Amino acid sequence: MKEYFFDCVVIGGGAAGMAAALEVEKSGFKVAVVEREECLGGILLQCIHNGFGLHEFKEELTGPEYGERFADMVDDSDVTVFLESTVMELSESGDNPDTHEVCCYSSVYGVFLLRARTVILAMGCRERNRGNIGIPGTRPAGIMTAGLAQRLVNVDGYIPGKDIVIIGSGDIGLIMARRMTWAGCKVHAVIEIQPYPSGITRNIVQCLEDFDIPLYLSHVVSEIRGKDRIESIKVTPLKDGAQDDENSFDIKCDTLLLSVGLVPENELSRKAGILLNPQGNGPYVDSYHMTNRKGIFACGNVLHVHDLVDYVTGESRSAGSSAVKYLQSKLSGRQGNVKSGSNVRYVVPQKFNFSEDNRFYMRSMIVKNGAKVEVKVNNSIIKSVNHSHIQPSEMISIVLKKEEISKIAAMPDPQLEISIT
Repeated sequence: MKEYFFDCVVIGGGAAGMAAALEVEKSGFKVAVVEREECLGGILLQCIHNGFGLHEFKEELTGPEYGERFADMVDDSDVTVFLESTVMELSESGDNPDTHEVCCYSSVYGVFLLRARTVILAMGCRERNRGNIGIPGTRPAGIMTAGLAQRLVNVDGYIPGKDIVIIGSGDIGLIMARRMTWAGCKVHAVIEIQPYPSGITRNIVQCLEDFDIPLYLSHVVSEIRGKDRIESIKVTPLKDGAQDDENSFDIKCDTLLLSVGLVPENELSRKAGILLNPQGNGPYVDSYHMTNRKGIFACGNVLHVHDLVDYVTGESRSAGSSAVKYLQSKLSGRQGNVKSGSNVRYVVPQKFNFSEDNRFYMRSMIVKNGAKVEVKVNNSIIKSVNHSHIQPSEMISIVLKKEEISKIAAMPDPQLEISIT
């Protein structure tokens, strides 16, 4: 088996992986990126709609344009890239516990081993499928995730069907409602189990309302019908949380797209003994984005699902900067614990640093106008930020300045709690 030695190995060549790798490489360290696809860019390459890069580049780009800019920066750097390579195992070196071994399989390079002092996890996320939500009915062709349909249409040039129904109002599903309409298909409806949309407001307006596509809130697909190919679905409204079968109705369709949520891709992390947070399904990380495994960092959608790639890039640069400090033996400083309070699904990271500014990301569990994000210590509020509107589909960010943290530095073991009221 061929072996390679690096200061840092980044697993995943999407927006997160490229940003983190460039951040480490610019400090003079030897970096490798492992990517299973034929080129860098990740999921960006199939997202041909615009709306990317407003924060990062101060202009509106498509997904491929955003990915290409970072891929060009990687090409111009000294980062080593292993394409068409899949990481099968991440483990500690048997003879050196401070070194990590990344075992890879590749049709290009064969089986090879990467050894590195630091590893950055940037594998992104995956879609939940029919098996995750358990829709009753037959199992015909024509049922797929919205992301797969997006790849078929935008990358491979195939139209998966003509009469479309979409389950879930997540952003991918909303974007595909518009994309399939542009392709000449008829999108009959978007079915959402929650009483509010799962996607951001901009996509509700631009992808559904602008095309007169019906959105059925508080409805479920209660049955799938069809033998060889899906022929129709049964849609049932919810009343007081239960199915109201008397008011069910049918929609004829030949294709059913599922946009029912994203889950961080952490099978590799789990096998490597990295502790995962059940609230967000990503790794527990400290204020440096380091996991419970010393020298292993996580960033981007593998850590928690973002709604803007620009935020992925910023977070990944931070993880890359932390990896540099680790390699320079400068990663130190007192840290305290952070926990989710009322109406907060999760907070990332799960620790804060006393000597630096801290940025936290979180998801609300409620829809509310005139909300407040409150940071508490021992039930005392040390910071409060007003929001005109919050909803679970839109990520919330808050920065706690080191000057604000200094107020609690004298406490023996302070714990931050972030809540929404």
